[in-house]
Amino acid sequence: MKRSLLPLNALRAFDAAARHMSFKQAADDLSVTPAAISQQIRSLEDFLGVDLFRRTNRSLVLTDAAQLSLIPLKEGFEKLEEAVDIITDSITSNVLKVSVSPSFASKWLVPRLASYYERRPDAIVKINATMQVTDFKAEDMDVAIRYGLGNYDGLVSEELLRETIFPVCAPGLFDGEAATPCAVLKHTLIHDDSSIEDESAPNWTMWLKAAGVAAPDGVPALHFNTNALAIEAAVAGRGVALARSAIAGEDIKAGRLIKPFGEAVPIDFAHYIVYPKDKIKNERVEDFIEWLREETSKD
Repeated sequence: MKRSLLPLNALRAFDAAARHMSFKQAADDLSVTPAAISQQIRSLEDFLGVDLFRRTNRSLVLTDAAQLSLIPLKEGFEKLEEAVDIITDSITSNVLKVSVSPSFASKWLVPRLASYYERRPDAIVKINATMQVTDFKAEDMDVAIRYGLGNYDGLVSEELLRETIFPVCAPGLFDGEAATPCAVLKHTLIHDDSSIEDESAPNWTMWLKAAGVAAPDGVPALHFNTNALAIEAAVAGRGVALARSAIAGEDIKAGRLIKPFGEAVPIDFAHYIVYPKDKIKNERVEDFIEWLREETSKD
């Protein structure tokens, strides 16, 4: 059958009626009257030469032919929506929507954006700083950067930046005393609670145990809900923070923080680029991902 002959409005009416098994709810979905839905269904039945519904006094029942058509019809409308999204994206090709954790945004991504704008001076970057896992369809995001183990069902996940953890503090915090793991307990321990619900996320208990230090009760502590705030507290001299390499890197380079013990502990967590498979068809998304790869290769 030629595409030009397809009765798309009638097919939309049938799709809505079949989903709801109600002409009234289908009419509400499409902002028309139930009578209009009924008329579209009858015209489609006449066009196809088959009955789509068996009508009873109180309900609708799909015929066998109609039932078999539902899955390919649903897939067809999804493909149409995808095509429209691609066209829309091409019109607004300078807009890029990125979901990222607040700490990674403020401490890693934003300081590097100048080089991205050199590459794409017409870009409009919209950053959604959140700890919530991105629902790409509901939130209309192009790409996300997430900290975790990389298991994001139904999405493409590419490791961007492997992490290590280590204690950091402001220069002079130990004030001449020997910087040993035991000495940490003489200072306030700054905690990042952003991954507190994940038992595999690194924390002070893990680090002290690995260092062979038994932590007594009553050690002074400060708690924050983002790693970036924990790092800022360490920069201000409020104690010792357990830092992630990607988040603390710029403050260490600038001399605002030091690693009193030198060594870092590798962990399974990493930062991942995450996006739906169809997004890579978008030129600006592909270019942004390539830029991210280039930036991490410099670290």
